[in-house]
Amino acid sequence: MTTIAPKINYLNNKDLLLEIHKSKSTFCSFIKPEYHQYDIILPSVEKVNIRTIAEAKRNKAKRLGDEDYARRKASGEKVKLADCAVDYKKIAKADLIFRIMTFEHIPTNGIRKKNPKSTADKHDKVNFPPFQHFKFDENDELVCVGKSHWRGSLKTGKFDKDAGQITNNLARMMIKLCERYATRGNVRGYTYNDEMKGQAILQLTQIGLQFDESKSDNPFAYFTAAVTNSFVRVINIEKRNQNIRDDILEMNGMNPSYTRTGAGEHEAALRRHTEGTTDE
Repeated sequence: MTTIAPKINYLNNKDLLLEIHKSKSTFCSFIKPEYHQYDIILPSVEKVNIRTIAEAKRNKAKRLGDEDYARRKASGEKVKLADCAVDYKKIAKADLIFRIMTFEHIPTNGIRKKNPKSTADKHDKVNFPPFQHFKFDENDELVCVGKSHWRGSLKTGKFDKDAGQITNNLARMMIKLCERYATRGNVRGYTYNDEMKGQAILQLTQIGLQFDESKSDNPFAYFTAAVTNSFVRVINIEKRNQNIRDDILEMNGMNPSYTRTGAGEHEAALRRHTEGTTDE
């Protein structure tokens, strides 16, 4: 009896989200290293209320439960996910980290855009949406404990958009995604397949960290759309260049490419068939 090996996903959203988070954290500065892990993402500090605090507690409880389950499973222990569940009501409010999306600490730039249409256009360009991390202190007041695109102390440090880099794992994931996409039947036959892969990898390194976790938890779809657009863009450029070459060859009385010749023969056959049908 043959056994079927379980299907293994070469990429999944959970791992992508983790590596994106690690990569963004290298561009940040935190009072304590453990403050890098947020429990909820909010658009402003004013949104921190009873409802969002309860939601943050549930998120933290789920994450702690999943981490405990994975750790115990890795050690060989037979355990159920329910056995690792954490009661969110036992999580203290002071243990929560709130990620607030804000440009407050990003320098303004009045010359980057002549007609700024958004808040981002009024500030220096950064490689992903900026944020700050907040938590409750002993006086039950929200205090800032971390900033993105920052180097040094939160009070005496300075803005630095080039402080970090993507992780090696995220880079490998980007390359793997492009390589797998390049094997699809609709693109693998092109002679410039390697050029399409290179363009797609370059595109992912430029926009990969722009994925906004506050709007979606599906980075795989985001990355795949970027790769698809890169491949299509290269194909369109190559087709346009090929048409120009074929036009020049025909103007000089030379044979065009096989693609142009084949297309012309197909059109001629179709025209003869149509005319024959009309005559009948």
